Order: sequence, then C-alpha cells, then structure tokens
Amino acid sequence: MPDAAPGGMFSSLKIRNYRLFATGAVVSNIGTWMSRVTQDWLVLSLTHSSAAVGITTALQFLPMLLFGLYGGVLVDRYPKRRLLIGTQGAMGLCGLVLATLTLSGHVQVWHVYLIAFLVGVVTVVDNPTRQSFVSEMVGPNQLRNAVSLNSANFQTARLVGPAVAGVLITSVGSGYSFLFNGLSFLAPLTGLLLMRPGELHKGRLVKKGKGQLREGLRYVKGRPELIAPIALVGFVGTFGFNFPIWLTAFANNVFHGGAGLYSFFNILMAAGSLSGALLAARRRSTRLRLLVFAAAAFGLLEVLVSFSPYVWLFCLVLVPIGMMGMTTNISANTTVQMAAEPAMRGRVMSLYMMVFVGGTPIGGPLLGWVTDTFGARVGFAAGGGVTLIAALVVGFVLVKVVGVRPRMGVRDGRPYVELVPRDGGRTEAELTSVA
Repeated sequence: MPDAAPGGMFSSLKIRNYRLFATGAVVSNIGTWMSRVTQDWLVLSLTHSSAAVGITTALQFLPMLLFGLYGGVLVDRYPKRRLLIGTQGAMGLCGLVLATLTLSGHVQVWHVYLIAFLVGVVTVVDNPTRQSFVSEMVGPNQLRNAVSLNSANFQTARLVGPAVAGVLITSVGSGYSFLFNGLSFLAPLTGLLLMRPGELHKGRLVKKGKGQLREGLRYVKGRPELIAPIALVGFVGTFGFNFPIWLTAFANNVFHGGAGLYSFFNILMAAGSLSGALLAARRRSTRLRLLVFAAAAFGLLEVLVSFSPYVWLFCLVLVPIGMMGMTTNISANTTVQMAAEPAMRGRVMSLYMMVFVGGTPIGGPLLGWVTDTFGARVGFAAGGGVTLIAALVVGFVLVKVVGVRPRMGVRDGRPYVELVPRDGGRTEAELTSVA
C-alpha cells in the first residue's frame, strides 16, 4: 500500500485512490452547494418564511439525530467503498427527482421537505462512511492533511456553487441547479469504481453482534479527549451554523438584495472557510486549545456582525467567520479521528456527526422562529452567543474541572492524542488514546 511521505499542503494528493476521491468530490460538492442555495431560496419564495427554511434544514438533518448511531454500526460492519457507491447513487437520484418536479412546474414545499428528509436518511450512512474512509485511503500519517483537504475541497465548491446557482436562479430558474446536482454524483461514483482496492489501508470489519451500539457509547464515555470536541461541536452545529436562515433573512429583509446577494454572502463565507481549511492542511498538529479558541472567536464574530449597519461591513466580517468556523470543524474532526481506535472509528464518527449536524432539527426551527419573530439581527446574535458561551464552558471544564491539558504527536509512526495532568507528569490516571 503506497503511502505518501508526510509534509506539504497537498501531500495526501500523491495517493492515487485519494486523488480519485477528491476529484469526484469537488464536482459533486459544487452540485451540492448549488442545490443547497437553490433549495433555501425556493422554500423562501414559496412560503415567505425564514422558519420554513429552518424546517427544511431541520428535516435534512433529523435522520442523523434519530438514527445516526446506527449508521456508525453499519460503517464498522461493511466495506466502506461499497457503502459509498450505494449512498452516492441514492443522493444523485434524489437530486434528479427534485429537478424533475421543479422543471415541470409542479414543485410544492412539501416535495422539498420530503426530499430533504430522504437525503438526510441516506446521509446517516454516507457521512460517517466518508469520514472513516479517508483513513483507509491515505493511512494514519496523512490523515490530518487529507481531512483538511477534504474541507478545502468542500469550500472550493462552495465558492463556485452559490455563484452558479445565483446565475441559474435569476436566468433560467431553479430546476437546472437541481439537475446539475443530480448529475454531479456521476463523478464520485466513477472515482470510487476506478479505485484500486489493494492499495487501501483496510481496517478490521466488526462482525454483526449484539450490543455494538452500547459498546461504542461506552468507548466514548470517560474519554475527555473525545467528549470535549464532540460536546463543543454539538453546540456549534446546533446554534452557530444556521446560515441558511440568517443569510437569506439578511439578504432579503435587512439589505434587500435578493438571491444575488444571498449567493454573494455564501461565496464570502466559502472564501473564509477555504482559507481556514488550507491553513489547517499546513499544520502538523491539532490542539484542543485551538479548537476552543476558534469556537469562541466564531461565536463572538457572529454576535458582532449581527449588529452591522452596513452591507459592506457585514460582507467583510463573513470571511473571518468562515475561517473560524472551518478551523473549529477541522480541529474537532481530526482530534476525534486520531483519538479513536480503527475498529471503533465508524461508531465514534457517527456519534460526532450525529451531535454536529443532528442538533439542526432543534436549532434550525428554534432560530428560524427567533429570526421571524424578533428579526434577523437578534437571531444571528442568539446563535453566536450560545456558541461563545459553550466554548468558554468547555475550556473551563477541561482546565479547571478535569485538570488536564492536551498533548498530541507521533509515537511509533502513529499519531496519538492524549490528555495529561497539568503538571505534565505521567500517572496511572493519564488518559491516552492511540489511533
């Protein structure tokens, strides 16, 4: 199994299987962002309600909240490449159905709700599978770099997708954005089929048995190096990442710019997120204190930008918000993946994704209601304020209550994450997890 030497911003792209994966992903990610922007704007156009946009987002992530842990059990049982072929094909089909309904002029808001929910059901398996499959493609030495490049890939598509969607919405209608999204899944399917299975760093598959879900929860319990990032991203995902609600409201109701301004807001967010992802790809280590700092800065910037009286100032601050949000996401993701044992990684990552995006069914409608009732500024500030408080509380608990500090590095050629007493000495109580 060839493994590229660590080092360099794009070092994991030297691995053929990952190169195929990344190439297919950027095409489908462009389609995904086109669909997301178009979907939010279509729902707002049909209902004239920010709460309805929040409900759409909530329905897409509700299955992760309900069934996310079961998805992780499946990921640990079956070959991940085979699972991805099935999930990517199913999501492409959902995109084509929505395109047909929209182009035919028969689309109704309940159609969008239903397809959003079905995509969410598929995501229950697809998301933890993609997260875990990264380590099989690149090996432990390149895991941090590949996770960062995955995020950079996603944010690069976020730069292109909203811009193209904005042009299509205003020129030929929403249906063609959905059509491109459905067809875009042919790219990752082709990449998966062209991979060389013999070059994968295959993990040990877990045989079907009773109690595997509880086993995964017990594994996470009592491990602060897993609990801290999972808990923090839960608050960030539930309250801090409701941008479809806030940005549509600011574009439509505060600055009166329409779909074009909403697309521009998304492009600025993507530019900041891409910068954060590329900076993360250059880092050789990830620290929990960076995670806490980034989450706190993310929440604070959201609070500050919500009171911006000028559209140019609002646009300017969206860039660092995207950067801090991406730094939070990547820091938490790599910390959890490195700290989880390979046989548990699917279940741990499903818990991570369930907490990160599964809170959206709660936060989306709640903050959509706040935005509709009290205005976009109050809604944005409320989400940022909760995120800021959560980051400060997690940082306080780690340092003062648990009484540990993080330490990461490479031991015997394998990356590790450990929390040690604040005095730096090793004791029987030292908490260590090697991935």
